[in-house]
Amino acid sequence: MKLLVLLSRFPYPLDKGDKLRAFHQLRYLAGHHEICLFALSDEDVSDEAYAAVRPLCRGGLVVRRLRRPGIARNMTWALATGRPLQVGYFYDPAAQRLVDELLRDFRPDHVYCQLIRMAEYLRPHAGRVPMTLDYMDVFSAGVARRATQAPRWQRSVLALEAQRLLAYEAAAFDWFQHHTIISDQDRQLIQHPRRAEIDIVLNGIDTDFFQPRPEAAKTCDVLFCGNMSYHPNVDAACFLAEEIMPLVRQRHPTARLLVAGTTPAPRVQALASAHVEISGWVPDIRAAYASARVFAAPMRVGTGLQNKLLEAMAMALPCVTTPLANNALGATDGEQVRVAGTAAELAQAISHLLEDEAEARALAARGQAFVTARYTWAGATARLEARFGEGAASRR
Repeated sequence: MKLLVLLSRFPYPLDKGDKLRAFHQLRYLAGHHEICLFALSDEDVSDEAYAAVRPLCRGGLVVRRLRRPGIARNMTWALATGRPLQVGYFYDPAAQRLVDELLRDFRPDHVYCQLIRMAEYLRPHAGRVPMTLDYMDVFSAGVARRATQAPRWQRSVLALEAQRLLAYEAAAFDWFQHHTIISDQDRQLIQHPRRAEIDIVLNGIDTDFFQPRPEAAKTCDVLFCGNMSYHPNVDAACFLAEEIMPLVRQRHPTARLLVAGTTPAPRVQALASAHVEISGWVPDIRAAYASARVFAAPMRVGTGLQNKLLEAMAMALPCVTTPLANNALGATDGEQVRVAGTAAELAQAISHLLEDEAEARALAARGQAFVTARYTWAGATARLEARFGEGAASRR
């Protein structure tokens, strides 16, 4: 099958959740289909990144570089036309012409679009070619939650953006024959009467890459990691450092927290202290996982499945998280993870695992077994691939 894939970011390096999902899906699909990839990028793409992705794209690889003057112009267009800023940021008239040319010249059997911010490029082609939209998660819900916690001057802007996203997510549904999303929790947030038709396509975990390192020295007690400029991660890091860890240190005075991940926001950098290390980007995130005794993901905002939890569990780290994150993960509290909501409850769970090494090891072993059985890229992407086959069959 000839498959055209549209991405809002170049899918390498794997430093953001959408890039991770796209890369592993491409890697699996490339073994079965002729892929032509169209990707936007708001930063330069390295030779190393091209080398990782180009072999997956037998049908071609087209990258459109977005630059600040054009982005500002496109966001102004979004404001004027009632579209979400999220869509405006990634919509570029020159990119639209490239997509139109690819549809005409490549003549795909199916088009796969990741995230609603790329759906605008396919609006003119709705009904002309079978298409699948991967919502991945629900942007409107994440922005709405963020609006409740934002500084007062930002709240009205974020609330308007959430409303526009909510309407756009529902409208985009009708442009596509098939739809996927990462969890049932997210599916329930799509405001469309046929949302039950959206297929749940999980993420996977590369268990050949993420493996336990029992011999590694434990240089920190608690770890949190991720893209540290992404608001849900910034919020979680601040919650962990400012409210949870002080309670942990009442029982473990020397407990150290490591916050690892690319581009830490100023609020995250300000957390650095004798007890809190802010590492920034690390060349191999497995080293951070291996150095920790407990992994904590105290997510309070955001949607979707937390890849950081899959990675930590695959490396046999005992994990503590919130109901918001675990609703997508689907683990059992006390069996594969510890789930808690308040700062005091999360601190209690972390402290218990620091004190009871036998229980920590047992929880970690059960968590590892859970993610390696449930979260495989082959299994998840095969479900996605089945939708492509249905689209091709209907076209014939």
